[in-house]
Amino acid sequence: LIGAAVPEGFKSGADAALGWVTTYFGWFYLLSVFGFVMVLVYLAFSRYGEVRLGPPDSRPDYSFFSWIAMLLAAGFGVGLVFYGLAEPMTFFLEPPYGDMEGGTEQAARYAIQYAFFDWGVHQWAAFAIVGLIIAYFQFRKGEAGLVSTTLEHVTERLPGSKKLGTAFDVFAVVATVVGVATSLGLGVLQINGGLNYVAGVPEGFLWQAIILAVMFCAYMASAASGLDKGIKILSNINLSLAIALMLFILVFGPTLTILNTVVQGLGDYLQHFFEMSLRTDAFAGSDWASSWTVFYWAWTVTWSPFIGLFVARISRGRTIREYVFGVLVMPPLLACLWIGIYGGAGLHFELVDGAGLAQATSDNITTAVFHFFDLMPLSMLLNVMTMGLIFIFLITSADSASYIVSQMT
Repeated sequence: LIGAAVPEGFKSGADAALGWVTTYFGWFYLLSVFGFVMVLVYLAFSRYGEVRLGPPDSRPDYSFFSWIAMLLAAGFGVGLVFYGLAEPMTFFLEPPYGDMEGGTEQAARYAIQYAFFDWGVHQWAAFAIVGLIIAYFQFRKGEAGLVSTTLEHVTERLPGSKKLGTAFDVFAVVATVVGVATSLGLGVLQINGGLNYVAGVPEGFLWQAIILAVMFCAYMASAASGLDKGIKILSNINLSLAIALMLFILVFGPTLTILNTVVQGLGDYLQHFFEMSLRTDAFAGSDWASSWTVFYWAWTVTWSPFIGLFVARISRGRTIREYVFGVLVMPPLLACLWIGIYGGAGLHFELVDGAGLAQATSDNITTAVFHFFDLMPLSMLLNVMTMGLIFIFLITSADSASYIVSQMT
């Protein structure tokens, strides 16, 4: 209500709070998320890796393809479509930490490395650790699938522990609603930007409200149909559509450059994994980490109750080793492929042809990918497929969130 009544004042307060948290606790976010990664890797390769998230004789409820599709659809699909090209182009113009001059071949390589890092293993670590804890208590111990359940053994000796557990669940609901609203907002802006670019539809509140209304009807219908119907079917469609788009750009774009970009990007990412994970730029005083990495990790933590509960719900019957491999490796690998294909092709067009994509991204991030498609054959088809992809990703994020909020309440 405050945000609707006094949006500018609310924005100023929120920005101040965000700035304070990222400035004084950025180091804590970096250390925590890195710790999540280490704990998950340990569990996967330890003797606990054989433990099933369910009775010892249980088996997975969903095929591997459907499971990965639902992980992506609930997790970060729309964010990846929004930033998959835009982030490498942004880092190309303004390299992370100001480590080098922008607009150079070295900056292009650095841009891919940091884009892989932002959308890689760390982003899924918070989802995975929350999901693993909840799945263990829910399916192995037979307790309620709630955030409070995982904490009650810690808080049971505290006065008012029952009310405290309820408060944890309420916080999780609020965090879920606000976190999903962020992605819905980004997606609505991008669909509106795409319609404006392709069909001349005006950008503004009216069309954004229409897009949101259509989306509302779609995701409520999907959520009402249940996990095994609407959510699963839409997730499978989306993953297939995303793979088709990547293959098209790989085949009809600068194929050799893309392949080299993916391989080199993975090499740079793995080589500098620990350095990027814990870099605070303590002495240089750069605020780049707080603007990008820490912001992403905070966003990830905000989403972790919802994604964690959803990941737990669809992971029943898998071993901890399967779970960690599926959640911590497969979505980040697909994200790196997406960024490597889109970013690699975009940087090639920028460096070789002077296509102006970086400036177009800087001018309007919501239409960057549509400028990119103008450089490809069958651009109109790609525009339509991408808007469909964004729309379905938004629906699957919102319907899975609706499903989980109903479970939490």
